Amino acid sequence: MRIAVEGCMHGDLDNVYKTLQYMEQVQNIKIDLLLCCGDFQAVRNEYDLKSLNVPPKYRAMNSFWKYYSGAEIAPYPTIFIGGNHEASNYLWELYYGGWAAPNIYFLGVAGVVKFGNIRIGGLSGIYNARHYRLGHYERPPYNEDTIRSVYHVREYDVQKLMQVEEPIDIFLSHDWPVGITDYGNWKQLVKFKPFFEKEIQERRLGSKAAAELLEKLKPPYWFSAHLHCKFAALVQHGEGGPLTKFLALDKCLPKRKFLQVIELEAQPGPYEIHYDEEWLAITRRFHEIFPSTAKNANYGNLKLQMQDCRQWVQSRLKERGAKPFEFVQTVPCYDPSRSVSNSPLAGCNRNPQTESLLKFLELPYLLDDTSESGPSDLGSFVNSEDIQIDDIDDGDEETAEPEDA
Repeated sequence: MRIAVEGCMHGDLDNVYKTLQYMEQVQNIKIDLLLCCGDFQAVRNEYDLKSLNVPPKYRAMNSFWKYYSGAEIAPYPTIFIGGNHEASNYLWELYYGGWAAPNIYFLGVAGVVKFGNIRIGGLSGIYNARHYRLGHYERPPYNEDTIRSVYHVREYDVQKLMQVEEPIDIFLSHDWPVGITDYGNWKQLVKFKPFFEKEIQERRLGSKAAAELLEKLKPPYWFSAHLHCKFAALVQHGEGGPLTKFLALDKCLPKRKFLQVIELEAQPGPYEIHYDEEWLAITRRFHEIFPSTAKNANYGNLKLQMQDCRQWVQSRLKERGAKPFEFVQTVPCYDPSRSVSNSPLAGCNRNPQTESLLKFLELPYLLDDTSESGPSDLGSFVNSEDIQIDDIDDGDEETAEPEDA
């Protein structure tokens, strides 16, 4: 099985797919799957642009809307995670994962799926200590604060991934696990990105949550993006332990290193994206403590014994099958022939895929719960940890700035 991995998509699906088709032709190979490590920008219409945390002058429809509308079909099964520049309102509809467009699958805020017999996990967003132990209190339409916090990684989603016991083959995160630079040529990295050196020395370059997951899951492959450069590392987990090949990739621009193709031993195809039994069991078990307000989940009340839940999910999947529920359009698509759409685009939609999955798991829908507003004083929810530096890319020139500066 050949899997292509791409760094930051930034909505440029057309060029990424054309590049892969060119590679297939020149190298006489067949690519089975495309993985994207965030900043996918699944923008369906003009309203979605309002949920995209970039300066207005950089907001553009790009090409995802063509695939959402059906005007174009993704030539490869595509799996992506979220980053820090996303149509966050749309990804919230698909919190548990689902088809963002035909043949384009969002892995969810956290998730695990199977592609053939290859198991792929991922964590969307970026780490920020100020919001890590908060709940998911943000709801569209976002204000100037929540548009910048909605994509911050939450402990709840990391704790779900920490329950995974069966081997993961590939893991995706947008920002790098903190400390990963210890396992690669960081001196060469800072020659290219000199402003990284201080953050590397102070152990602030990357995600503490991702580092915990790397230590727990120990996947053979881990791919990231976010910092707009290529960086490789090899992590040995203990003496004689398993190895993780880490690779960060750039964004899709000419002469940039934004693509890598790997080849894995796999069962013969054809290959399809399927729900993962263990992950659905974890999702079902954790649902009762879903933190839909600013308060973190109460993990003390959670029963982590998975055997009964796993057997229940197994029987349900045997009855229905493991294919994800079908893609459904939930808003009108961008129409380039009209300057501004006058269709009713606003609102927080219940995505039928999400409703169907929750019904299948016999769980209540909680994503539109606004019974408690977000924190008016974040100080009461924050531990005295270092504030993570977030890479703000306001165009092609990259600088590291405090996220809320």
